[in-house]
Amino acid sequence: MSESPENSPKVHYICQTYVETKASRGGQAGLRIEKQFQYTSAAQAQERAERESRSDACAGADAYMVIEDPSSGEVGEPTFLVRLGNVPEMDTF
Repeated sequence: MSESPENSPKVHYICQTYVETKASRGGQAGLRIEKQFQYTSAAQAQERAERESRSDACAGADAYMVIEDPSSGEVGEPTFLVRLGNVPEMDTF
């Protein structure tokens, strides 16, 4: 029995950019997500991350893919295509 298209795993290709946050009183500076873009191919997501990372306003950019199980709505761990500039540690993702 084959899976119907609506039950097949869906692959999402994401470009996510980060900006640096200023330290609050007694706190630490950090990163926050600024933008997220979804694409239909890995190449498109990677190209956008490379373009965004060259911007002075961008601290860093990730391009990654995740696989979604449409029957449960669960999304797997990200598989990074490229990580550019100042990006969060892998364990904080």
